[in-house]
Amino acid sequence: MPLLSPIRLTGARVLRGAMLADDTLTLADGRVVDGPAPDLDLSGFLLLPGIVDLHGDGFERHLTPRPSAPFDKTRALRSVAAELAANGVTTAWLAQSWSWEGGFRGADAAEALMVALESARPGLLVDLRLQIRLETHVPADHPRVLDTVARHGIDCVVFNNHLPEALEMAETQPRRFAQWAAQQGRDPQVLLTIVEEALRLDSQVPQALAVLAGALAARGVTMGSHDDPDAATRGFFRSIGATICEFPTRADAAAEARAAGEPVVMGAPNVVRGGSQSGNIAAERLVADGLCDVLVSDYYYPALAQAAWVLADRGVLPLARAWALISTRPAEVMALADRGTLDAGKRADLVVVNPETRAVEATIAGGRLAHAQGEAARRLMGQGAIAAQ
Repeated sequence: MPLLSPIRLTGARVLRGAMLADDTLTLADGRVVDGPAPDLDLSGFLLLPGIVDLHGDGFERHLTPRPSAPFDKTRALRSVAAELAANGVTTAWLAQSWSWEGGFRGADAAEALMVALESARPGLLVDLRLQIRLETHVPADHPRVLDTVARHGIDCVVFNNHLPEALEMAETQPRRFAQWAAQQGRDPQVLLTIVEEALRLDSQVPQALAVLAGALAARGVTMGSHDDPDAATRGFFRSIGATICEFPTRADAAAEARAAGEPVVMGAPNVVRGGSQSGNIAAERLVADGLCDVLVSDYYYPALAQAAWVLADRGVLPLARAWALISTRPAEVMALADRGTLDAGKRADLVVVNPETRAVEATIAGGRLAHAQGEAARRLMGQGAIAAQ
């Protein structure tokens, strides 16, 4: 898809700074610019910064829609990018697990996805990246992690520890644990043995993580931790340089991050559904208390834009500030100074939203039309746009 020719979008309400206002927006050479250009009327629409999604695993259903039915990764990633664009996302990190589980959450699967992403990326309009979601209890894999980060240009690693959850499931929900093992093609006892062997590495983990984190920091990798259960856990990860607090399960962990000036990331589906699907703290509560900086797609891409509208409808935040949780703030967290707002000089990443239906009717990513439907498509691709260009 070629860059849009210079064009001046008129008649819409544009989000700049902390407010929506009647304004114009000029695009040229893939950037937001000042200056004249042919006009295109987008009256009745909102022009909002493109969504920046720091963590989403919704891509997994494109790669492996059934546990035993994987599909070509490169083709699947094209489908992922199309779904992201249809939901207003212009930059996204695929949260790929690197776990003692193995299978599609193991090291080989992570590297295969990186290779596929490099192959697919030239044809993708959305800026698609990869976050390694690294289990804490795989110290033997750390040299391979570092090599992979260097070879594939990975810019984000998030640590998490699902062993307590796995052990509790085995003890209290054996049927569910057996189903989990079956999805991996394993006997439940084999999976339990893997969990127990990983648990025996407890004493090695803190030092191993500290060494790994130091090496990652030297490469400029942004780090965080996932599912912090308490302030002490957040404090440990802060001590090794993992400053993003992703999906804290309790308010005290979020408050600990806030006190240290660290960004707190929560799931947009949590906001839309009115609470956590796993019984953890409600994201809306953290937003209302000023303890949440960023909302991410987690497992459902449409929830991003929906969450901004939900927060506005419930009076938690005005729409402009709610939208910043999915655009401006995540760009700041990842130090992406070229996106996240519609200021002159930034990438032309924007979303055209129908305020009546709340539908994303068009997405422009890097100055290219990545998605269009409805009346916005008619205007952007119709006679008016042809005349303007």
